[in-house]
Amino acid sequence: MERFTDWLLFNLPPWNELSEAVLTLLQMIPGIAGILAVFLLFSALLYGFYSLVLDGKKRRSSFDKQKTVSFGDASSVKAIWFAAIASVLSLLFIWSLATGSKLLPFSLPTPYVGQTQFEYTAQNGAGETDTATVTVLVHKFEDRPEKPEAGAETGGFAMNDVVVTPERRRKPVGAQRNDEGAKEDGFAVTAINGQPIKPGETVEVEGGAIAMLPKGSLQFRAYTGWTMDPLFLPPPEQVWSRFVSLNNEGYQGISLWEHLFWSLYRVILGLFLGCLFGIPLGYAMGLNSWLRSWFDPVVEFMRPIPPLALIPLVIVWFGIGEQGKIVLLFLAALWIMVIAARSGVADVNISKIHAAYSLGTTRRQLMRHVIVPNSLPQIFTGARVAMGVCWGTVVAAELVAAEKGIGKMIIAASKFQQTDIILVGVIIIGIVGMGIEVLMRKMENRLIPWKGRS
Repeated sequence: MERFTDWLLFNLPPWNELSEAVLTLLQMIPGIAGILAVFLLFSALLYGFYSLVLDGKKRRSSFDKQKTVSFGDASSVKAIWFAAIASVLSLLFIWSLATGSKLLPFSLPTPYVGQTQFEYTAQNGAGETDTATVTVLVHKFEDRPEKPEAGAETGGFAMNDVVVTPERRRKPVGAQRNDEGAKEDGFAVTAINGQPIKPGETVEVEGGAIAMLPKGSLQFRAYTGWTMDPLFLPPPEQVWSRFVSLNNEGYQGISLWEHLFWSLYRVILGLFLGCLFGIPLGYAMGLNSWLRSWFDPVVEFMRPIPPLALIPLVIVWFGIGEQGKIVLLFLAALWIMVIAARSGVADVNISKIHAAYSLGTTRRQLMRHVIVPNSLPQIFTGARVAMGVCWGTVVAAELVAAEKGIGKMIIAASKFQQTDIILVGVIIIGIVGMGIEVLMRKMENRLIPWKGRS
């Protein structure tokens, strides 16, 4: 017991690290809750409009309205296309509002862009004071403007200066760099626009604020507004413009659709191999006690391991070619399909099996006519989940020296901070994944019409 206690004392993270993690969590909760609250507010407003205007008459005459019990009845929960479309439009509205998009006729306060000036008062070592003017040019991040003139000097020891900075950024002000006697003891900036300032204090000026750092140097901080920096989240029209250019010109010499084709090709091959080996293994584990006990430790050990953790081993074992990428996607799908097939066998109604045996069926006939048809719904659900996991893994798979693929495009763009290209790739993955999900649901409804029936 003493050894275990000593191990805890020496191996647990320090309390300051734990408290920092808890503090980070507490700081995240209000932000996440705020975003969710705004989205739910849109949902409530649109639901009220839908209920009163679009759906009032239909609901009064529907069969579901006449039910004495509807809560908990899955048959009364149906897809509403208005809600789905409104949800997407609400997200687009929030995105546009947060980024100051030109798609909206109004906007949140935007960052300052333009030319401004402020005056600072300096005191030299001899106790003399002088003033000078600093001209600040705040420009769009993508622009490269010419530096403006500093203006005529007043003849004192304080020299006029010019600062050029991109929007939302901070820039040092060279008062201690170009003033005469700035390096002598006793030199200090004492006021901004006549307002006294000390180290650690900030004075508001037009277009931003002047902060005095602990060592007495000045820093101009441009007003950032309430919208997000395009480096972190570009507006929708910028992402659309980038999509159009990628569609016309490609990325790094490869067309956008060729990138998409290779990612989709790898995902389909990985899912196919996962189904090819996972479904028979799941059936074997569901039908045989020895095989279930034999494979269960391996499956339950491998299932929680994320495919990203296997990348180094995949590179060592299979190299950096296509084989390594497909193996990674295969492993992402395999364990899901094993568990889906095993659960499908376990969920077969025992009364159906007893009825089949009472009619004199053989094991092969039981497998073909009872077990496989009744386990297919679970297998289709597993395939849909595996497809989503494979799409999520394809970015990691294409880390392995890929030359083509949406994941490769995202990773290459992240190195150059091309957030709009990253968002184009993410949106394409989401849309294609959603399309595949809808297609698989249609196939499931057509191929397994008995799903949900006893």
